[in-house]
Formats: sequence, structure tokens, C-alpha cells
Amino acid sequence: MKTMNLKRVKLLTLVMLMSIPAFAHRMEFEIIPSADFVSRYVWRGTDCGPTSIQPAITAAYKGLSLELWGSTDFTTPVKEIDITLGYEINGLNLALVDYWIKEYDGFRYGDFSNNHAFEASIGYYFGDSAPLTLTWSTMFAGGADKKENDKQAYSTFIEANYDFSVKNVDLSAGIGVSPWKSAMYHRPGTSGFALCTVSLKASKAIRITDSFSLPVFVEGIFAPNQDDVFLVFGISL
Repeated sequence: MKTMNLKRVKLLTLVMLMSIPAFAHRMEFEIIPSADFVSRYVWRGTDCGPTSIQPAITAAYKGLSLELWGSTDFTTPVKEIDITLGYEINGLNLALVDYWIKEYDGFRYGDFSNNHAFEASIGYYFGDSAPLTLTWSTMFAGGADKKENDKQAYSTFIEANYDFSVKNVDLSAGIGVSPWKSAMYHRPGTSGFALCTVSLKASKAIRITDSFSLPVFVEGIFAPNQDDVFLVFGISL
């Protein structure tokens, strides 16, 4: 998340993306398009919508990345657009994220002070010998992360994920907590420390033909703080 003028960020991003095709072979840029199709959109233990398509495009250069990610479902006008500026070096991951969710027509993208939430995160991957990732993420600005008294909530999510495999199936076990009351992760009437997610994700490439495999995943998510549970199916492209 950054406090600089986001209109300037979007302009610089556009110039950067337009320049990449001509200079990629000299500047070692990567352009990575991707998309997920999910049976339900669940984010940090919160139900964010029905069946959704979630495309993304990432520009990366020597550990620095800029990603544009979106989510749109098929039955409601709700949509989400996120911009992430990230940097990775030797297992250390730093990121600034701009979240924007349009719930109805009055949610304008250009209203950054009211309709966006800005987050900074730091994470560390301990390596293949101990494939544990720890991540701390805190929202520090934006009207979408406010308390009842209109002060910044500084909603924080701390997550641990451990990756392993069983019989050619990639697995990731995760747990996520909110250390104090937040505007994002606590249901009405709850406060203090909250256990937000306990999850297990299984991923596998399903062979369709000799030359084509389809990457699919199933994730079970227990969300104690929301008193909810989810089983999500997804396809990654």
C-alpha cells in the first residue's frame, strides 16, 4: 500500500505495460497472465461472494512485481479490483495492496478516501527444507477500514502456511488470526483476538490429454470467528 497519488501509479503502470513487449528480451521482464475459477470466493475466512472468475496480470522484474487482480461473480453487481506492488528477495516478501470492492453503483473507483482499503504486508518463506510461510498484513489507510467512530481500524491478519505433498497431491495447511478487533475480520458483537481460518488446500494437475493437464484445487476452510465453514473448488489457468 502506498500513499502516493494512485492516478500517477495507474499512468506509470500503463506506460510500463506498454513498454514491456518491446524491451522484454533486453530488460528480463516477465508478463504473467492467469485466472482462477472458484465455486465460492472466500477471503481470510469471510464469505465474499458466489461462484466467481478471478483474472490477474502480473509484470515482474528481478523480484519486483506489479499485479492487477480482479474478481467478478455471475449473479450480483459486486466486483473487486486489487493492485499489488510486491518485492521478493531470499524468501522475504514485501507488498503494498490497494483493495477496491464495488458493492453497488455508488461505489466509485476514484473515491480513494472512502471506497478503498490500503494494506502493507511482510512475509517470509523458510525454504524448501522447511516450507513454512509466515505473513503479517495490516491495513493502514482508506475508508473501507474504519471503526464505528470513523477512526482507522488497522485491521491485521497474521497467517501461517505449511506446504507438503502426499501421493502427487500438493497440500497447504494454513491458520490465520486477527490479533485485535478489526473492521474486516470480526463479526458484529465480537472483539479481541480472533481465530479466523483453519484451512487445508489440495492441488493437482488433472491430465486431460497427453499434452494438456488442468490444474484444479479443493480447499476446506473452517472460519471460527465467522461461525462458518466452506468447501471451495477451483480451476487455475
